[in-house]
Amino acid sequence: MLLVDHFPPALPVSLEGRFATRLPLATDVTSVAALLTAAMRRWDPTAAADETGLRSRMVGLKSWARRQVVVVPVGADGDPSLDQPPVAWVALEDRATGRTNVQFVIAADAPEREALASSLLAWAVEVGGSFARARGVETTKLTTDANALDADRAQLLANAGYEMVRSWLHMRRPVSPEEATSLPAPREGTRVRRVHRHESGLPVAQDVRTVHRMLEESFADHFNSYRESFAEFVQRLIEAPGEADWDHWWIAEIERDGRWLPAGGLVAAPMKATVTRGEGTYLEYLGVHRSARGHGIAKSLLRAALRDAAERGREFVGLEVDDDSPTGADGIYASMGWETYERTRSWHAVAPSHPSRLLEPPTQH
Repeated sequence: MLLVDHFPPALPVSLEGRFATRLPLATDVTSVAALLTAAMRRWDPTAAADETGLRSRMVGLKSWARRQVVVVPVGADGDPSLDQPPVAWVALEDRATGRTNVQFVIAADAPEREALASSLLAWAVEVGGSFARARGVETTKLTTDANALDADRAQLLANAGYEMVRSWLHMRRPVSPEEATSLPAPREGTRVRRVHRHESGLPVAQDVRTVHRMLEESFADHFNSYRESFAEFVQRLIEAPGEADWDHWWIAEIERDGRWLPAGGLVAAPMKATVTRGEGTYLEYLGVHRSARGHGIAKSLLRAALRDAAERGREFVGLEVDDDSPTGADGIYASMGWETYERTRSWHAVAPSHPSRLLEPPTQH
């Protein structure tokens, strides 16, 4: 069986001979998307997993930065089934030096569900430790999220040694057509522009570097900041061909000594319409450089996105913000009309680096 992880999770003894793990296949994507959608709809009846994005993470370009397995029934030949739908999925993303993102979902009716979760999250510690070794650090922080109302997932994480460390507000603001022309301009001595682009449509390299620098340096004092090199930043863009909407990238600048210097950056993306809402804009990253705070840069960037959304006829602009942000960002959003509609929580655990398992002596029989 070539599609088995070299060091797979140790499933509960009660599941041996009935279920096993293997690497994801393209045919698994729809089933895992259904598991994720079912989990999301416990809190939002209209929610749906992004199958296109999931496909990239499971079997596309984004899968290269991840180590993952699905849990499936065992086939008649004794190997993990290739055609029966998974009952669980776990994936670990080597996100940055010292940080590993954990994603997992387990069917509500999966057998031995709690024990299965325990085994998959124990495997996450093993995998995270291998990422730490490759990064040359002693530990990596395992990070995952859960809806604030999801007591079941919270219990599974707590049982596995995770600690709830932060709350996040998911906010939404309606957009009116007149905001295409009625919003205030940036303060004198500041301006906001889209990233410059070549005739090909690709952005000018200097602007890509500027956005990266603004985001990295803006969040340097955030509790969960992990430096992402420019090469890693670009790699994430390359992994998502067609997903980066360059006309949704803005740079704020401030005038100093006759020169316009970068002061902040905003990366946004369009949101598809649902059965209950029309199209919207989602603010993925917004950062104001510490040297430029207090000049209305954040509000100017937000108004640029609102103005753009109004011009495109969109209904709303959504975002996520740290409920305990030291910059008081949630207060700025609330003052400009954003309202909270959902809360999620970040859960963290630590995975220590360990020697390569390939160096261990063979088991004596």
